[in-house]
Amino acid sequence: MRRKLIQRLPIFLSLILSLLPLQAQEQTSTKTTPVRMTVTVRALQNNKRMPDLNREDVIVKQGKERLQVTDWTPVGGDKAPLDLFILIDDAAHPSLGLQFGDLHSFIDSLPANTSVGVGYMRNGTVQVAQNLTNDHDQAARAIRLPLASSGAFGSPYLSVIDLMKRWPENSNRREIVMITDGIDRFRSEPRHRGIRSISPDVDSASVVAQRTGTMIHTIFTRGVGLRGRDFWEITNGQNGMAKLSDETGGESFFLGAHNAVSFRPYLESLQRSLGNRYLLEFNAVPGNKAGLKNVKLTTEVAGVELDSADSVWVRAR
Repeated sequence: MRRKLIQRLPIFLSLILSLLPLQAQEQTSTKTTPVRMTVTVRALQNNKRMPDLNREDVIVKQGKERLQVTDWTPVGGDKAPLDLFILIDDAAHPSLGLQFGDLHSFIDSLPANTSVGVGYMRNGTVQVAQNLTNDHDQAARAIRLPLASSGAFGSPYLSVIDLMKRWPENSNRREIVMITDGIDRFRSEPRHRGIRSISPDVDSASVVAQRTGTMIHTIFTRGVGLRGRDFWEITNGQNGMAKLSDETGGESFFLGAHNAVSFRPYLESLQRSLGNRYLLEFNAVPGNKAGLKNVKLTTEVAGVELDSADSVWVRAR
Protein backbone atom coordinates (compact mmCIF):
# COMPACT_ATOMS: atom_id res chain seq x y z
CA MET A 1 0.00 0.00 0.00
CA ARG A 2 2.83 2.41 0.89
CA ARG A 3 4.48 1.67 -2.41
CA LYS A 4 1.34 2.51 -4.40
CA LEU A 5 0.93 5.78 -2.50
CA ILE A 6 4.50 6.81 -3.33
CA GLN A 7 3.91 5.99 -6.99
CA ARG A 8 0.78 8.20 -7.11
CA LEU A 9 2.36 11.14 -5.25
CA PRO A 10 4.05 12.70 -8.33
CA ILE A 11 0.72 12.62 -10.17
CA PHE A 12 -1.04 14.32 -7.25
CA LEU A 13 1.66 17.01 -6.96
CA SER A 14 1.53 17.63 -10.69
CA LEU A 15 -2.20 18.20 -10.49
CA ILE A 16 -1.81 20.70 -7.59
CA LEU A 17 0.94 22.60 -9.38
CA SER A 18 -1.14 22.84 -12.53
CA LEU A 19 -3.93 24.55 -10.59
CA LEU A 20 -1.69 27.16 -8.93
CA PRO A 21 -1.39 29.51 -11.94
CA LEU A 22 -5.19 29.49 -12.31
CA GLN A 23 -5.66 30.33 -8.61
CA ALA A 24 -3.05 33.07 -8.74
CA GLN A 25 -4.72 34.52 -11.82
CA GLU A 26 -8.09 34.56 -10.07
CA GLN A 27 -6.60 36.28 -7.00
CA THR A 28 -4.76 38.97 -8.97
CA SER A 29 -7.54 39.66 -11.43
CA THR A 30 -8.99 43.13 -10.75
CA LYS A 31 -12.69 43.51 -10.31
CA THR A 32 -14.00 46.84 -11.62
CA THR A 33 -17.24 48.78 -11.41
CA PRO A 34 -18.61 51.36 -13.89
CA VAL A 35 -18.60 55.03 -12.83
CA ARG A 36 -19.05 58.36 -14.55
CA MET A 37 -17.98 61.96 -14.07
CA THR A 38 -18.26 65.30 -15.87
CA VAL A 39 -15.11 66.62 -17.54
CA THR A 40 -14.29 70.03 -19.00
CA VAL A 41 -11.98 70.22 -22.02
CA ARG A 42 -9.97 73.44 -22.14
CA ALA A 43 -7.75 74.85 -24.87
CA LEU A 44 -4.33 75.82 -23.51
CA GLN A 45 -4.23 78.96 -25.64
CA ASN A 46 -6.98 81.55 -25.79
CA ASN A 47 -8.93 81.84 -29.04
CA LYS A 48 -7.40 78.59 -30.27
CA ARG A 49 -9.60 76.10 -32.08
CA MET A 50 -10.47 73.21 -29.80
CA PRO A 51 -8.91 69.97 -31.11
CA ASP A 52 -11.14 66.94 -31.55
CA LEU A 53 -10.94 64.58 -28.60
CA ASN A 54 -12.14 60.98 -28.88
CA ARG A 55 -12.66 58.27 -26.28
CA GLU A 56 -9.33 56.67 -27.18
CA ASP A 57 -7.54 59.95 -26.41
CA VAL A 58 -8.62 60.06 -22.75
CA ILE A 59 -6.30 58.42 -20.20
CA VAL A 60 -7.70 57.64 -16.75
CA LYS A 61 -5.48 56.31 -13.96
CA GLN A 62 -6.31 55.15 -10.47
CA GLY A 63 -2.97 55.09 -8.75
CA LYS A 64 -0.61 53.51 -11.28
CA GLU A 65 -3.31 51.43 -12.94
CA ARG A 66 -4.79 52.64 -16.23
CA LEU A 67 -8.55 52.16 -16.33
CA GLN A 68 -10.77 51.20 -19.24
CA VAL A 69 -12.69 54.16 -20.71
CA THR A 70 -16.07 52.97 -21.93
CA ASP A 71 -17.77 56.19 -23.07
CA TRP A 72 -16.96 59.82 -23.85
CA THR A 73 -20.02 61.87 -24.78
CA PRO A 74 -20.28 65.65 -25.33
CA VAL A 75 -22.93 67.12 -23.01
CA GLY A 76 -22.11 70.83 -23.20
CA GLY A 77 -24.42 73.53 -24.50
CA ASP A 78 -27.85 72.14 -25.38
CA LYS A 79 -26.66 68.54 -25.83
CA ALA A 80 -27.88 67.29 -22.43
CA PRO A 81 -29.98 68.61 -19.50
CA LEU A 82 -28.25 70.51 -16.72
CA ASP A 83 -29.40 71.62 -13.25
CA LEU A 84 -27.66 74.86 -12.24
CA PHE A 85 -28.15 76.56 -8.87
CA ILE A 86 -27.00 80.14 -8.23
CA LEU A 87 -26.28 80.64 -4.51
CA ILE A 88 -25.79 84.13 -3.09
CA ASP A 89 -24.34 84.73 0.37
CA ASP A 90 -26.74 86.82 2.46
CA ALA A 91 -23.62 88.18 4.21
CA ALA A 92 -22.57 89.89 0.96
CA HIS A 93 -22.42 93.67 0.78
CA PRO A 94 -25.49 95.25 -0.90
CA SER A 95 -23.18 96.66 -3.60
CA LEU A 96 -23.51 93.19 -5.15
CA GLY A 97 -26.65 94.65 -6.77
CA LEU A 98 -24.37 96.29 -9.34
CA GLN A 99 -23.71 92.81 -10.77
CA PHE A 100 -27.36 91.83 -11.22
CA GLY A 101 -27.44 92.92 -14.86
CA ASP A 102 -24.59 90.54 -15.71
CA LEU A 103 -26.23 87.72 -13.73
CA HIS A 104 -29.54 88.22 -15.56
CA SER A 105 -27.77 88.17 -18.94
CA PHE A 106 -25.94 84.98 -17.99
CA ILE A 107 -29.15 83.21 -16.95
CA ASP A 108 -30.94 84.35 -20.12
CA SER A 109 -28.11 83.01 -22.29
CA LEU A 110 -28.34 79.45 -20.93
CA PRO A 111 -29.77 76.69 -23.16
CA ALA A 112 -33.47 75.89 -22.85
CA ASN A 113 -32.73 72.48 -21.32
CA THR A 114 -30.80 74.06 -18.42
CA SER A 115 -32.89 74.32 -15.26
CA VAL A 116 -31.89 77.25 -13.04
CA GLY A 117 -32.50 77.66 -9.31
CA VAL A 118 -31.70 80.61 -7.03
CA GLY A 119 -30.96 80.42 -3.31
CA TYR A 120 -29.56 82.52 -0.46
CA MET A 121 -26.99 81.19 2.03
CA ARG A 122 -27.75 82.11 5.63
CA ASN A 123 -27.69 80.35 9.02
CA GLY A 124 -25.77 77.44 7.50
CA THR A 125 -28.70 76.59 5.22
CA VAL A 126 -30.10 77.74 1.89
CA GLN A 127 -33.29 79.73 1.53
CA VAL A 128 -34.51 78.73 -1.92
CA ALA A 129 -35.93 81.79 -3.69
CA GLN A 130 -36.62 79.85 -6.89
CA ASN A 131 -36.69 76.10 -7.37
CA LEU A 132 -35.08 74.65 -10.47
CA THR A 133 -37.00 75.87 -13.51
CA ASN A 134 -36.57 76.11 -17.28
CA ASP A 135 -38.19 79.54 -17.17
CA HIS A 136 -35.00 81.57 -17.13
CA ASP A 137 -36.77 84.91 -16.86
CA GLN A 138 -38.55 83.70 -13.73
CA ALA A 139 -35.25 82.53 -12.23
CA ALA A 140 -33.57 85.87 -12.97
CA ARG A 141 -36.41 87.76 -11.29
CA ALA A 142 -35.87 85.74 -8.11
CA ILE A 143 -32.49 87.43 -7.53
CA ARG A 144 -32.69 90.05 -4.76
CA LEU A 145 -30.28 92.15 -2.72
CA PRO A 146 -28.52 90.24 0.08
CA LEU A 147 -29.57 90.95 3.65
CA ALA A 148 -25.98 91.88 4.61
CA SER A 149 -26.22 89.40 7.50
CA SER A 150 -24.87 85.87 7.77
CA GLY A 151 -27.29 84.83 10.52
CA ALA A 152 -26.33 82.78 13.55
CA PHE A 153 -24.56 79.98 11.66
CA GLY A 154 -22.92 81.88 8.81
CA SER A 155 -20.94 79.32 6.82
CA PRO A 156 -21.26 79.18 3.02
CA TYR A 157 -19.87 75.65 3.13
CA LEU A 158 -22.52 74.37 5.54
CA SER A 159 -25.09 76.08 3.32
CA VAL A 160 -23.94 74.41 0.12
CA ILE A 161 -23.91 71.04 1.90
CA ASP A 162 -27.51 71.68 2.95
CA LEU A 163 -28.51 72.36 -0.67
CA MET A 164 -26.73 69.31 -2.08
CA LYS A 165 -28.43 67.04 0.44
CA ARG A 166 -31.84 68.43 -0.54
CA TRP A 167 -31.25 68.34 -4.30
CA PRO A 168 -34.10 66.67 -6.24
CA GLU A 169 -33.19 63.21 -7.49
CA ASN A 170 -32.84 62.95 -11.27
CA SER A 171 -30.25 61.99 -13.87
CA ASN A 172 -29.31 65.57 -14.84
CA ARG A 173 -25.82 66.92 -14.30
CA ARG A 174 -25.42 69.24 -11.31
CA GLU A 175 -23.53 72.52 -11.06
CA ILE A 176 -23.53 75.36 -8.53
CA VAL A 177 -22.34 78.97 -8.77
CA MET A 178 -21.57 80.28 -5.26
CA ILE A 179 -21.27 84.06 -4.88
CA THR A 180 -19.59 84.68 -1.52
CA ASP A 181 -16.46 85.89 0.25
CA GLY A 182 -15.82 82.31 1.39
CA ILE A 183 -15.52 83.30 5.05
CA ASP A 184 -16.85 80.86 7.64
CA ARG A 185 -18.28 83.26 10.23
CA PHE A 186 -19.77 80.40 12.25
CA ARG A 187 -16.35 78.92 13.04
CA SER A 188 -14.62 82.34 12.96
CA GLU A 189 -11.86 80.93 10.74
CA PRO A 190 -10.26 78.40 13.15
CA ARG A 191 -6.61 78.84 14.06
CA HIS A 192 -3.86 76.28 13.58
CA ARG A 193 -0.75 77.02 15.67
CA GLY A 194 -1.85 80.64 15.90
CA ILE A 195 -2.37 81.01 12.15
CA ARG A 196 -5.85 81.32 10.71
CA SER A 197 -6.67 78.37 8.47
CA ILE A 198 -9.25 77.31 5.93
CA SER A 199 -12.57 76.20 7.39
CA PRO A 200 -12.76 72.41 7.89
CA ASP A 201 -16.23 72.57 6.34
CA VAL A 202 -14.52 73.11 2.97
CA ASP A 203 -13.41 69.47 3.03
CA SER A 204 -16.87 68.31 4.09
CA ALA A 205 -18.50 70.24 1.24
CA SER A 206 -15.94 68.86 -1.21
CA VAL A 207 -16.67 65.26 -0.19
CA VAL A 208 -20.43 65.70 -0.58
CA ALA A 209 -19.96 67.41 -3.95
CA GLN A 210 -17.68 64.68 -5.31
CA ARG A 211 -19.94 61.94 -3.97
CA THR A 212 -22.97 63.47 -5.70
CA GLY A 213 -21.12 64.53 -8.84
CA THR A 214 -21.77 68.24 -8.22
CA MET A 215 -19.42 70.76 -9.83
CA ILE A 216 -19.04 73.95 -7.76
CA HIS A 217 -17.90 77.31 -9.15
CA THR A 218 -17.14 80.24 -6.84
CA ILE A 219 -17.19 84.00 -7.43
CA PHE A 220 -15.78 86.35 -4.78
CA THR A 221 -17.76 89.31 -3.50
CA ARG A 222 -16.94 91.23 -0.33
CA GLY A 223 -19.03 90.55 2.74
CA VAL A 224 -19.96 92.70 5.72
CA GLY A 225 -18.58 93.03 9.25
CA LEU A 226 -14.86 92.34 8.63
CA ARG A 227 -13.37 95.48 10.19
CA GLY A 228 -9.57 95.80 10.51
CA ARG A 229 -8.40 92.18 10.13
CA ASP A 230 -10.17 91.58 6.85
CA PHE A 231 -7.02 90.85 4.77
CA TRP A 232 -6.27 87.47 6.35
CA GLU A 233 -9.92 86.49 6.57
CA ILE A 234 -10.49 87.36 2.92
CA THR A 235 -7.34 85.47 1.91
CA ASN A 236 -8.43 82.35 3.78
CA GLY A 237 -11.94 82.70 2.42
CA GLN A 238 -10.64 82.87 -1.14
CA ASN A 239 -8.32 79.92 -0.50
CA GLY A 240 -11.30 77.92 0.71
CA MET A 241 -13.32 78.88 -2.36
CA ALA A 242 -10.46 77.95 -4.70
CA LYS A 243 -9.94 74.60 -2.96
CA LEU A 244 -13.62 73.68 -3.17
CA SER A 245 -13.84 74.58 -6.86
CA ASP A 246 -10.58 72.87 -7.78
CA GLU A 247 -11.47 69.59 -6.05
CA THR A 248 -14.93 69.44 -7.63
CA GLY A 249 -13.82 70.32 -11.16
CA GLY A 250 -15.20 73.87 -11.09
CA GLU A 251 -13.75 77.35 -11.55
CA SER A 252 -12.97 80.01 -8.94
CA PHE A 253 -12.94 83.73 -9.73
CA PHE A 254 -11.52 86.54 -7.57
CA LEU A 255 -9.36 89.63 -7.97
CA GLY A 256 -7.33 90.17 -4.83
CA ALA A 257 -9.30 91.53 -1.88
CA HIS A 258 -11.39 93.79 -4.08
CA ASN A 259 -14.68 93.28 -5.84
CA ALA A 260 -14.54 92.88 -9.59
CA VAL A 261 -15.84 95.90 -11.50
CA SER A 262 -18.00 93.47 -13.46
CA PHE A 263 -18.82 89.77 -13.24
CA ARG A 264 -19.14 89.64 -17.01
CA PRO A 265 -15.62 88.25 -17.74
CA TYR A 266 -16.15 85.57 -15.08
CA LEU A 267 -19.56 84.58 -16.42
CA GLU A 268 -18.33 84.57 -20.02
CA SER A 269 -15.51 82.21 -19.03
CA LEU A 270 -18.03 79.99 -17.27
CA GLN A 271 -20.31 80.09 -20.33
CA ARG A 272 -17.46 78.86 -22.55
CA SER A 273 -16.70 76.05 -20.12
CA LEU A 274 -20.36 74.98 -20.04
CA GLY A 275 -20.14 74.42 -23.79
CA ASN A 276 -17.11 72.12 -23.46
CA ARG A 277 -18.44 69.56 -20.98
CA TYR A 278 -18.16 65.81 -21.58
CA LEU A 279 -19.60 62.84 -19.73
CA LEU A 280 -16.83 60.33 -19.08
CA GLU A 281 -17.60 56.72 -18.18
CA PHE A 282 -14.92 54.23 -17.10
CA ASN A 283 -14.38 51.13 -14.99
CA ALA A 284 -12.88 51.94 -11.57
CA VAL A 285 -11.33 49.59 -9.03
CA PRO A 286 -13.56 49.36 -5.93
CA GLY A 287 -12.51 48.88 -2.31
CA ASN A 288 -14.05 46.83 0.46
CA LYS A 289 -16.25 49.81 1.28
CA ALA A 290 -17.97 52.33 -0.96
CA GLY A 291 -16.11 55.62 -1.06
CA LEU A 292 -14.23 58.24 -3.04
CA LYS A 293 -11.32 57.03 -5.15
CA ASN A 294 -8.71 59.42 -6.52
CA VAL A 295 -8.35 59.41 -10.29
CA LYS A 296 -6.13 61.34 -12.67
CA LEU A 297 -7.18 62.34 -16.18
CA THR A 298 -4.72 63.17 -18.96
CA THR A 299 -4.54 63.16 -22.74
CA GLU A 300 -1.75 62.98 -25.28
CA VAL A 301 -3.62 65.33 -27.62
CA ALA A 302 -1.63 68.56 -27.81
CA GLY A 303 -3.10 71.91 -26.87
CA VAL A 304 -5.78 70.78 -24.41
CA GLU A 305 -6.17 69.87 -20.76
CA LEU A 306 -8.87 67.98 -18.90
CA ASP A 307 -10.47 69.41 -15.76
CA SER A 308 -12.56 67.23 -13.46
CA ALA A 309 -13.17 66.41 -9.82
CA ASP A 310 -10.21 64.88 -7.98
CA SER A 311 -12.19 61.78 -7.01
CA VAL A 312 -15.15 59.68 -8.05
CA TRP A 313 -17.61 57.75 -5.85
CA VAL A 314 -17.12 54.00 -6.30
CA ARG A 315 -19.41 51.29 -4.95
CA ALA A 316 -17.97 48.52 -2.77
CA ARG A 317 -16.69 45.38 -4.46
